Amino acid sequence: MSTYTLLEVTDTATNFPVSAIAVIVVGFIAAVSLGSIAWYNSKRPPGWENKERPDIVPDLDK
Repeated sequence: MSTYTLLEVTDTATNFPVSAIAVIVVGFIAAVSLGSIAWYNSKRPPGWENKERPDIVPDLDK
């Protein structure tokens, strides 16, 4: 195996699609955001009934 072939193999081996990473990151942020909004708008767990809702969380009509 020549040096040129070795460099060519290592160059193509690290080419992970940037779009896949972007989809994973954006999906994680969306899941955490939507999950937080859903949790704050759900029935409060024991001990959290009288806590204030953060200003950033929108009110939803039931």
